[in-house]
Amino acid sequence: MAKQTDSNPAVRVKEPASSYQSFDLLATLVTVVDKQGKVLFSNAALEDVLGISRRTIVGSDFAEAFTEPSQLQNALEGVSENEFAALRYDAWLKRVGYDALPVHVIITRTDPAEDIIVELVPLEAQTRQDREERLMEQSQTNKELIRNLAHEIKNPLGGIRGAAQLLELEIASQELTEYTQVIIHEADRLQSLVDRLLAPHRRPHVVGDVNIHEVCERVRSLILAEFPKGMRVVRDYDTSIPEFRGDREQLIQTVLNIAHNAAQALAERMATGDAELTFKTRVMRQITFGKQRYRLALELHVIDNGPGVPDSIKDRIFYPLVSGREGGSGLGLTLAQTFVQQHHGSIEVDSVPGRTDFKILIPLP
Repeated sequence: MAKQTDSNPAVRVKEPASSYQSFDLLATLVTVVDKQGKVLFSNAALEDVLGISRRTIVGSDFAEAFTEPSQLQNALEGVSENEFAALRYDAWLKRVGYDALPVHVIITRTDPAEDIIVELVPLEAQTRQDREERLMEQSQTNKELIRNLAHEIKNPLGGIRGAAQLLELEIASQELTEYTQVIIHEADRLQSLVDRLLAPHRRPHVVGDVNIHEVCERVRSLILAEFPKGMRVVRDYDTSIPEFRGDREQLIQTVLNIAHNAAQALAERMATGDAELTFKTRVMRQITFGKQRYRLALELHVIDNGPGVPDSIKDRIFYPLVSGREGGSGLGLTLAQTFVQQHHGSIEVDSVPGRTDFKILIPLP
């Protein structure tokens, strides 16, 4: 059989080189093109997003994958003529059966500069990654602040309480004894707060097999016991979710803290009998968070139909001692974030009046 040749000799189509196959491990969309913009290699992530096979992509003019082909053509010319070593711009990527996807395009020459790597980062994913990095840095700063502040408070607090007890022994007047009791009581209250601040850093991470629906059912029973009237608790479970390794008690406390806050925010709706709290579980596939890509991840939502998170604290809701409720300690969500991060996961909130959705993501095996 005669060897077939490409009908267009200008198109240099080749099998994926071993150096390019590693791009299949990336969550970002990557293609390798020649100086004319003809595709030499496409990774699996790009194939999935475009909705067409790799065989179809290879050999095509990649500029035609964008709503404005001239942007890529001009960029490739600049890189090919050594005007730029790398170039970045924003564009819209066309997809089969879907709306165009906004992406950040990064164009880089290979060495030697025969081929050109085109990396596409969905702007939504970039925004989420930036937010996750910001939350992680914020959480680390909060932890250090909490530890340092708690220790600084704890030492003089013991002295204040001890001095009040000694003073009480020397006082004969009942009226003055009431004042020393106030000092002792307030010192004990502050000690309790300090202990709660330090609790997640003291307690060891106890790992075992966790069924997330057993966690949700435990929290559901606790919430219904405390709020038995006027609220409906909805279970929307994906029962195919496998067990995973984690700290069951930490996850119960995490979901309970979120659900308890939600139930308290639903007080007015409970009075009218239309309060609703939803536990929803799903499996996410090929998801990236915390700068890592995971094949599977648990997605747990705790949703309520309350008034929503006040605008004044939306950006600070996971900060310690920030609470939207009078008398609240502001520690529940901080502890929830700490426990989720100890499971290599992330937690975020989307809130508008009538719907608040806390979403927890945890990698699955």
